[in-house]
Amino acid sequence: MTPISANLQAVHARIDAAAKAAGRDPVSVSLLAVSKTWPADSVRAAAAAGQRAFGENYVQEGCEKAGVLAGLGLDWHFIGPLQSNKTRPVAEAFDWVHSVDRLKIAERLSAQRPTEMPPLNICLQVNVSGEASKSGCTPAAAPALAHAVAALPRLRLRGLMCIPEPTDDVAAQRRSFHELHRIYERLQHEGLPLDVLSMGMSHDIEAAIAEGATLVRVGTAIFGERNKP
Repeated sequence: MTPISANLQAVHARIDAAAKAAGRDPVSVSLLAVSKTWPADSVRAAAAAGQRAFGENYVQEGCEKAGVLAGLGLDWHFIGPLQSNKTRPVAEAFDWVHSVDRLKIAERLSAQRPTEMPPLNICLQVNVSGEASKSGCTPAAAPALAHAVAALPRLRLRGLMCIPEPTDDVAAQRRSFHELHRIYERLQHEGLPLDVLSMGMSHDIEAAIAEGATLVRVGTAIFGERNKP
């Protein structure tokens, strides 16, 4: 068993335990392996251990890896801040974008998604902690943005994403995740067929799962301490 395979088993065990503690079916929580800064060989090792979905933060790096590993049938998720001048390669190479926080970005992704490809899956990033340095729309702006994005062609609005302010306070972690879940449920009530709550990372997946996460984004606990780009 490789170190990455062993780490994946350990992360899945954490997910299963957290889901059961919250009275949820572990199958309801998916794992996104955050492979940013890690080479294609690391992704290949994780794929050999059964991992299918990978998250990238940097456009050029992510597009290159998706190209090199195209034969493996992996799902590629763009999860980093996205500038308007970088939308075309993301629209052409990725299956998901988690970090849409304004309508202009969504409109460009919609216009640039190749017609022969399936609709691009979209999550809106919501800044639940109100940090000035953090990307994401405000909670108050999320409903209007969600309805506008849902109306665009070549996109499929799937859910919401957040990256709360880091803290070891579990109660504070849960408050941030609860806020995103509240918005998610409101949008479902308003008729949007959302099915993804992308929240929780290596240090707080238990709190995220307790508050309803359907997808957790884990890098360090799988690949090790991050290589700096």
